[in-house]
Amino acid sequence: DLHIDKWVKLAMSRNVENLSLDHWKVHESPIPDCFFNNSSVKQLTFKLCFIDLTPKYSVFWTSLRNFSLGCCRVSDESIAKILSGCPVLESLTLYLCYKLMVLDLSKSSRLKTLEVYRNSKVPGPTQILAPHIHCLRLRNYLLPCTLVDVSSLTEANMEIGFNYVQRTVNADVLQVMVLKMLEKLKNAEMLTFGGNFLQILSIAELCGVPFPMLKVKYLVLETVIFQYVIPGIERLLQNSPCLKKLIVRARGRNTLPSLSKYLTTRGLDPDQCWRSKDGVFWNKNRWDLESKHVTSLVELVVKNTKTLEKMDILLDERYLKFKFTDLVLPTLAHHNNISINIGLFTKPWEAYEWCVFRLQSC
Repeated sequence: DLHIDKWVKLAMSRNVENLSLDHWKVHESPIPDCFFNNSSVKQLTFKLCFIDLTPKYSVFWTSLRNFSLGCCRVSDESIAKILSGCPVLESLTLYLCYKLMVLDLSKSSRLKTLEVYRNSKVPGPTQILAPHIHCLRLRNYLLPCTLVDVSSLTEANMEIGFNYVQRTVNADVLQVMVLKMLEKLKNAEMLTFGGNFLQILSIAELCGVPFPMLKVKYLVLETVIFQYVIPGIERLLQNSPCLKKLIVRARGRNTLPSLSKYLTTRGLDPDQCWRSKDGVFWNKNRWDLESKHVTSLVELVVKNTKTLEKMDILLDERYLKFKFTDLVLPTLAHHNNISINIGLFTKPWEAYEWCVFRLQSC
């Protein structure tokens, strides 16, 4: 017996402003009614695994600004009741919330930041209605999720999770999902895309699916640099005419398979598809990145952008074949000057070794 109810009552009696309930082995411990009636708490983290969070009465969290909810069962009706009692809520994080399918935040007018984490066993929410948020972070898995309304969005961070326990990837469904998401994100000025998200965009590009034009000015790509993300990156750059800064964080987070077999089912030749239009032979293995591939990436960016002012490429210590001494960067033609910074972790947990370039138009 963890005496959760006693701990909660004690915290409520002390009028705490920052409360965290976090335990992975709780199951059916009761949550006292007084928990849902508190005017002092401003920051609340609730992660009691497998608890059914269903308030019996109205919720009064009148001072709550930051709310993190995870690993519990909460229905659409329950989350609606909870949010109705949080009039000043500014930030909401949902981590593996069972039973939640439709997340309607249309009445949370002061909510500006939303983070949602799903996995293969937690399908929801499958629909997100959040017209007031400015910042969205979504970690999706191979399950459909629709952004119904995110019309006020200025910043978004998107990725698709995958692990090898999941044996199949429905590339048709994922293409439709990510392109619909991209359409909803087209007015945001700051975008971050993960490697798996970029791989799906690459498949869509190879299959001739049209991309929306984007208003992004600050773009972050968190992906290893190899052939399976290049088509998607190229199309993103071409469809981002206002881009000012690009950051490539070349970390080993790509976990999707290459999906070459899917291209075959569409009547396409994978070898031909992955071959660069410019004749560049990109590395197939993520850790076989060489200096010539970084040069090719810079050339690709320069060729497909017109307003770019700064580009950062961050490599970690696992890129053993990359050498600064072998790096040759291109000259610019009909382009503004660009500052290019390339950072390499020489040892784990140490600072980057930087090489700074200034490309000038000829």
